[in-house]
Amino acid sequence: MRFQCLTSAIGVGVLLAASAGATETALNDDEQRMIEWIDANAERAIALVEETVNISSGTMNHEGVRDVGVVMRRELDEIGLDTEWLDMQEGNRAGHLFGRKESGGAKRFLLIGHLDTVFEADDAFQAFERDGNIASGPGVEDMKGGNVVIVYALKALAEIGVLDDIPVVVAYTGDEEKTGAPLAVARKDLIEAGEWADIVLGFESAMTFDDADWATIARRSSSSWKLEVTGLQAHSSGIFKAEFGAGAINEAARILNGFYDEVRGEEHLTFNAGTIQGGTDVEYDDQQNRGTTFGKVNVIPSRVIVHGGMRTLTREQLDRARVAMRRIVADNLPHTSATISFEDRYPPMAPTSGNRRLQITLSDVNEALGRGPMRALDPSERGAADISFVAPYADGLAGMGPLGEGGHTPNETIELDSMALAIKRAAILIYRLSRGQDVGREG
Repeated sequence: MRFQCLTSAIGVGVLLAASAGATETALNDDEQRMIEWIDANAERAIALVEETVNISSGTMNHEGVRDVGVVMRRELDEIGLDTEWLDMQEGNRAGHLFGRKESGGAKRFLLIGHLDTVFEADDAFQAFERDGNIASGPGVEDMKGGNVVIVYALKALAEIGVLDDIPVVVAYTGDEEKTGAPLAVARKDLIEAGEWADIVLGFESAMTFDDADWATIARRSSSSWKLEVTGLQAHSSGIFKAEFGAGAINEAARILNGFYDEVRGEEHLTFNAGTIQGGTDVEYDDQQNRGTTFGKVNVIPSRVIVHGGMRTLTREQLDRARVAMRRIVADNLPHTSATISFEDRYPPMAPTSGNRRLQITLSDVNEALGRGPMRALDPSERGAADISFVAPYADGLAGMGPLGEGGHTPNETIELDSMALAIKRAAILIYRLSRGQDVGREG
């Protein structure tokens, strides 16, 4: 895996000046008390991870998503948050769980998790298993471990009597892995919470590489594109003749090769053709990503559908790529035509100076916990997430969960001792930020 710092993207001089005098690596009495409480309750936190992982909650398993919501609502209720289940059946999704305590000090926090996983009810990967310090199970890393970190960080703050002074909203979405539509409805409540907040923290898994911890201050967007190509159906002996043309599949190949040659290469921009269907008869369901085709080797194919995705670091980068793709699509081979459509899904979370300031404070916390400083992770190493929907409104950090790997695969695991580490990081970070121990919000 390749990682890089992002300081050049934000202005090294400004950041060094901002961090001057801000370092606070010693633990005070309140922070030490939280650490002791977290260590004493680490197994309870792991038991909650096990409880929720053992509830199958693939995005389209609405009952399972709601059942995980019941468990997490129980925990938020115990802390004293006002909880609400937001039904999303209109968009064919289970819904979202929100917990709110909006009174308190000047800094307002939004903490984001999600209840769903990529593993649907018929998947073979269904149960939590523990082997020493490693636990496996559907969603253990993405992101039921992180959901529990939120709860126990808030419990640690409550234990030392400071949570009442911290305005906080917890948002557990129920469709992060396959967002409902329209987005204006599916993410309305999350966006409103982001507009309310000053600081937003996302709790998907943390990153450690080459004996260093990495802070996530940026994430790329995730959008989709669909290419539809038509050609003139005829006997294949006539292909390339003036009256018959090149056929739909050759035109699709030209376009995809054009994307590769002319659009590929810009830093942080990637695009992928995920499925392709081509022949004389084509059916494709873009919601299920499934299709059927029929064609013959002696017939010029008349139709192709290609469905793909794209990731960018900024909206401007996305717009540039789309302009280039439309230009390539329009330059058709003889007797073919093509159109391309785009669908927005997750916007980018750009690496702002406000996010970098939060990184400095998190790095101080990490050093106070006996670990090294945290540099900024290359955003190309992470996928999209719900935090991106609120990135325009509040400074934020992602990757606040436990250490894990193998997300979206049957090899998904977390390191169990990193649960306590992640809870400590979150609790101390929120504590310090709530007391103004950061270097200020971006102006």
